[in-house]
Amino acid sequence: MGEAFRYKDGEFYAEEVALSKIAESVGTPCYVYSYAALKDAFTGYRDAFSDVATLICYSVKANSNLSVLKSFADLGSGFDIVSLGELIRVKRAGGDPWKVVFSGVGKTAEEMKAALEAGILFFNVESVEELGLLNEVAVGLGKKAPVALRVNPDIDPKTHPYISTGFKKSKFGIEIGKAAEVYREASGMKGIEVVAIDAHIGSQIFDLTPFTDSLKKLIALADDLSASGIKIEYIDIGGGLGISYTKDEKPPKPAEYAAVIKSVLAGKPYKLVLEPGRSLIGNAGLLLTKVIYLKDGTAKKFVIVDAAMNDLIRPAFYDSYHEILTVRESGEPEGTVDVVGPICESGDFLAKDRPFPAVDSGDLLAVLSAGAYGFVMSSNYNTRPRAPEVLVNGSSFAVARKRETYDDLLKAETD
Repeated sequence: MGEAFRYKDGEFYAEEVALSKIAESVGTPCYVYSYAALKDAFTGYRDAFSDVATLICYSVKANSNLSVLKSFADLGSGFDIVSLGELIRVKRAGGDPWKVVFSGVGKTAEEMKAALEAGILFFNVESVEELGLLNEVAVGLGKKAPVALRVNPDIDPKTHPYISTGFKKSKFGIEIGKAAEVYREASGMKGIEVVAIDAHIGSQIFDLTPFTDSLKKLIALADDLSASGIKIEYIDIGGGLGISYTKDEKPPKPAEYAAVIKSVLAGKPYKLVLEPGRSLIGNAGLLLTKVIYLKDGTAKKFVIVDAAMNDLIRPAFYDSYHEILTVRESGEPEGTVDVVGPICESGDFLAKDRPFPAVDSGDLLAVLSAGAYGFVMSSNYNTRPRAPEVLVNGSSFAVARKRETYDDLLKAETD
């Protein structure tokens, strides 16, 4: 997790704030984010690509909290969005619409209209039918829609199948062999201005080869289009760089990633767009939870906590590993346990068969690497209010989202 989260005097801290102090103030479960960690992650990318024309667009779907978005906007970030709701969030947080790219396979006419009126940088168009609708909307507004086609390069990113998006069988993108034909069609449309090429091959990728293989295909296509009179200004290479969820995982650093990307791009006139998400915010957040009960089952021991699959669904959904630490520094593991929540599902777990130190009811635990795809994928299953979010900056912290109340859950319903 880096220097932002560490033990100090026997207790786990977020920057200069003890997690126990946050728990005492806002209760558990709650999400805790570090401004220093997200800033370090962003500046790592920014510095690595500083010698080439590059726009870093934070992928809003990873964590869309307004305070998080404002932090990135203040650092100069652009944004990758996939819905009108995310565009509204970006604008509310002070993001520059001209630094926004709009991705996603199911954009509606309403979303297209709002994005055109906001003046975004470009749309990542994913199908011929979407292209036709975007043209109609733009013509109706008397505008030209800036467009990239998201091409599917048929690259194996060697990651979880749910987050692999560059295969032929994926719902995402236009087959690269058909892309030139679609670009020619787009260039003849009254409401379309072709400006870019886009690809996104997946997430949580550790091997840099798929990135360079994809970029080579994009450059070849861009060169062919330019030779035929269709000018390409930007190449959007997506996101997907992995983070470490365990001490043994060693993902490439942004400088290593930048080095191979720049070597492939050398001598080419194209500007770069990047869409990192998880690698900017994943290790900048954790889920703070409290032990409710200890239970000796017939075949297993259980640590029952107040956070559940509705708070952090990744372990149940992806079978993902999150390191879990005691907030009060402890010794070596004393046994093997399942860390589970109160949800009425056997799939409600945060860890299975995990070597774990001795804990007592009331102890606090920190579920690490939960800054990305944590709160944003949370739900109200079992009529549980969603957890608050807290942003730490140095020796202070602020509630970035209040804990939901039961009144919040019921106010949109009728009886």
